[in-house]
Amino acid sequence: MASCPDGTRLADYEYLRELDRAGLMWEWLRRDPAYTIWYLRASTATRGTMPAPSRWRLAFAEDPARPAPEAAILWRAELDPGVLGVIASPTGARDPNALPVSLVRRWTTLVMGDDGIERAVLSDRLHHIRLDVAQGTLARGPVVLHYLLEGTRDTKPKLLTLRRLMAICLERQFPASLFPAEPRIERWLALFRVADALRAGASQRELAEMLYGRARVRAEWTGSSDSLRSRIRRLVGEAHHLAGGGYRWLMRRSAR
Repeated sequence: MASCPDGTRLADYEYLRELDRAGLMWEWLRRDPAYTIWYLRASTATRGTMPAPSRWRLAFAEDPARPAPEAAILWRAELDPGVLGVIASPTGARDPNALPVSLVRRWTTLVMGDDGIERAVLSDRLHHIRLDVAQGTLARGPVVLHYLLEGTRDTKPKLLTLRRLMAICLERQFPASLFPAEPRIERWLALFRVADALRAGASQRELAEMLYGRARVRAEWTGSSDSLRSRIRRLVGEAHHLAGGGYRWLMRRSAR
């Protein structure tokens, strides 16, 4: 095998740098073999009508073949602490406090749950703002939103969602200042590459060549120091953990 298996070159992962935590979590879920098996069985058994994917803490069963920028990603509130509950009240088209209809049409995906809650995500393909509409709907005409907030600790991530929503309502864009870059993105890129290379059948030495180059591996792999081999073992373990469900802690950690 070449030092960089097909589909695991760094350039293939550059889009991940722009994703928020919701997108990064989806990238791990779509690599989870259990989710892929469930999706294939569910989509075949129901002939196109998907059952609720609540097991995966999703409001919508998305195809794991779709990368985050092409996917409708709606994490449920029990997993995403930033989901903001709202009540949508109809209003006139000239109401200055109305949620802009153009914003809803351009960026919003709506899913109605069996519990009667309309779940919405506003997304520019890279960033996501999640709302749960407890009453009313965003689908018909101008609405004024009433925000459901309570408590202290649990309100913090929801206030960030509210700030983001206000920003795109006023600026008609997802402001970079409210969606800071993931500080550990370089490690995430390495872990995604490791996970995909393992799935393609790469050995640990081939993983090392992919990440650090053949020259360094040739010099250090069989030497007296176990440092490089140990680093690869840690990456393999972490990649297996994340692809097997460990990604679920990402959203909670980002809310701290």
